[in-house]
Formats: sequence, structure tokens, C-alpha cells
Amino acid sequence: MSNTAAAHWQSVIERRPELKKLLQPRLTKYITHTPTPKQAAFLLLSCREAFYGGAAGGGKSDALLAAALQYVDVPGYASILFRRTHTDLALPGALMDRAHEWLAGTDAHWSEKSKTWDFPSGATLTFGYLDGPRDKDRYQSAEFQYIGFDELTHFRETDYRYLFSRLRRLKDVDIPLRMRAASNPGGIGHEWVKQRFITEHKRPFIPARLDDNQYIDREEYEASLAELDPMTRAQLLAGDWDVIAGGEMFKREWFEIVQAAPVSMKTVRFWDLAATAPRPGTDPDYTVGLKMGRAADGTYYVLDIQRIRQTAGGVKALIKQTAAMDGIGTLIRMEQEGGGSGKIVVADFVKELAGYAFKGIPSGAGKDIRAMPVASQAEAGNVKLVQGPWLSAFLDEVALFPQGAHDDQVDGLSGAFNQLAVPPAPKQVMRSWDG
Repeated sequence: MSNTAAAHWQSVIERRPELKKLLQPRLTKYITHTPTPKQAAFLLLSCREAFYGGAAGGGKSDALLAAALQYVDVPGYASILFRRTHTDLALPGALMDRAHEWLAGTDAHWSEKSKTWDFPSGATLTFGYLDGPRDKDRYQSAEFQYIGFDELTHFRETDYRYLFSRLRRLKDVDIPLRMRAASNPGGIGHEWVKQRFITEHKRPFIPARLDDNQYIDREEYEASLAELDPMTRAQLLAGDWDVIAGGEMFKREWFEIVQAAPVSMKTVRFWDLAATAPRPGTDPDYTVGLKMGRAADGTYYVLDIQRIRQTAGGVKALIKQTAAMDGIGTLIRMEQEGGGSGKIVVADFVKELAGYAFKGIPSGAGKDIRAMPVASQAEAGNVKLVQGPWLSAFLDEVALFPQGAHDDQVDGLSGAFNQLAVPPAPKQVMRSWDG
């Protein structure tokens, strides 16, 4: 919305008191700047969860801070704003610095020790970070009515979802419970944030770009963004969630998708085990069984991927069912974890899969080292994918490896490949003593 259109709309609201009540968000004296139209839409939301942003320069931090301050005049109200690290919080222009600009000189009091603003009403605004996997435990007994995440794609999904357990209020308190987040595309959490807010369309998403923020020097900022690589520029300038950051080992375009594979091939299904069913606030690994075949010309085909999150019993049932579908002609291999427990698991499957060519394979070297041989063949165009419903999840994972949240399918890929690519043992030549 242009400045002229915004001014016209504001004049309409002023002439219509009933519209003003409906279309003007709740503000307090601590919110020191007039929200942009997109920020105002964000502040009007009373639902439990909402997401703001997309492109750089859309006023994300101001939107989150303003939302946190909407109810600081209500006794007992508690809010918290998160960045991934304490350093991120304290950067010039970041959340804590911006809050000081807004609140310094008011009747709010800052505590450096607790990183909290205390208001005369008894309300609080705290700043926190969630860098390590146990950092969320600091908030185990806390209670907030507002929780905000700045740059959500920098966070783990498990941390974000866990904080919902801290979102609560007393029965007679008339304050909405709100989980709010803002972010650009990219970062370690790109995929889960995109899935939750962009793909599913179940939660409000307020997209905001440079054009939506009249407080920023657009031309200068666009000139700065022009120096970025094309992928990052598309993410930050256009808010493009479909541009995926590449990992260090695979590229999506290396894998040709074909409709069928040669009929006569040596095939193997390699299993990477996990035995955890998903629960709210968790993001467990998957059990993956990847089937691959090697053609006579040395081309490798990924034929099928079975991928589930389930208990140990559910995993065992899937492996037995898949073995029956594949038939006795397909080798079955399984990554064997170190120690006695890994041997016990493999020994159990030896009994369960009697009649099939099953073997446990010690994990050995690190995941990235094990993936190097198949990455080389993929780059050369020698690894093809047979059309199937698993393609998108597979390509998303390999493109982010080893920086993505999961690597189970990559483990299955490298495990299957390394079984098929083992060179045959050299033939022994009998020689007589007389030459």
C-alpha cells in the first residue's frame, strides 16, 4: 500500500468510528511508531499462532516487538521474545536494541541481569535465546501469554513447538494467548517453517516486503541486496520460499527422474533404523528403507523409498512387509550401530527375515564420508530416480545434506550404493613352480 493510499484509508477510518474499532489494533503508549498496514493486520490477530514476513525489510522485528507490548498495561501479563543466540539479540538494531529505543525514558524498568523490562502494571517483557538443545529447559516452569520468535528459520522445530507448553494464563485473565513468529526464507529451519506456515495454509501468514515498510530507504536497501548471490537475493528481496539452499555434497539437478528402470538388475534395500513415534514438540528421525538397482551399464536407479516414524514394533512390521513385496531376489542390508545393542538388533532381524539375503553392515566412517562415492556418481549423471511419491522428500533432503534437519534417506542412499558398487574380489591365478 502506497503512502497516499495509507493516508486515504486512515482518513476513512477516522470518519467511521465503528471501522476504527474493528480495524485499528490495540496499542499502548509504549509502541512508539505507527504500524504499517501489514503490521496493523498482524497486530489485529487474536488467534493462537501467526507468522509475519517473508522478505527482508518488511518490518518483522517491529511487528513482533509491538505485538509483545500490546498488553503490558494489564497486570500479570508476561511476554518473551526469542532469537537463536544471545549475540543475535544484542546486535545493533536487533530486538533488545530496538526495545531500548522504544522504552528508554518511559516508566518501564530494565533489568540487565534478567534481560527483562518491568512495567508499572506488573507486566514483563523478557528476551531469551535457544542456542543449544537444552536451552529450552530454562523455561520449564515459566508462564507467558505472548511468545515471539524473530528469524524463526534459525530455530529447531522441536524448540519452537516445545514453547507452546509455556503458553498459558489464569482462568479469569482476559488476554489472548499468542505464539507469533517472523522470518525470511533460508536457514536450518527453512523446510519446517515453509511446511507449517506456507504450504499447509492452516495458520495466518502476513507476507511483508520492502514496499510494505515506509520507514526504510528502499533504494539503498535494494542496492545492498543486489550484491548477494541469486538464491539469497530471491529469498530476501522477493521472500521466495521455493528457493532451497544447497548443501555441500548433492545438487537436485544431478538426479534424472525416469519412468522405469531396466528389468534385470541386481537390487538391494538398505535400512537405516529409527524407532521413535512422533509426539508434539518433537522431530524424531525416520526409519528409511531405500531400494536401489545397478544396471549392466553401471547406472544406478533408486527404485523405492519406505520412510516412517514409528515404534520398534511398527518398524519391524514394515521391514518384514517390504521384504515380502521386494521378494527374495533383493538383498536386504541394515546399518548396524556400534556396541552390543547394534549386534542384538541385527541378530533379531536375522531371525525375523529368515529366507531372505539379510546382513547387518557396521556403520564405520562418518555419514558424509560414506556419501562421497554416491555423490560422485550422481554428479556424473549415473544415479537416476524412478518416478514415485517419495521423490520430493528425497530431493529436499539430499539437497540440504549435511546441513538439513534429517539425513536418514542419504544414509539409505549411500548404504545401498556402497553395497552395489563393491568391486568383485580378484580371481586367484594358479601358477606352477616351474613358471
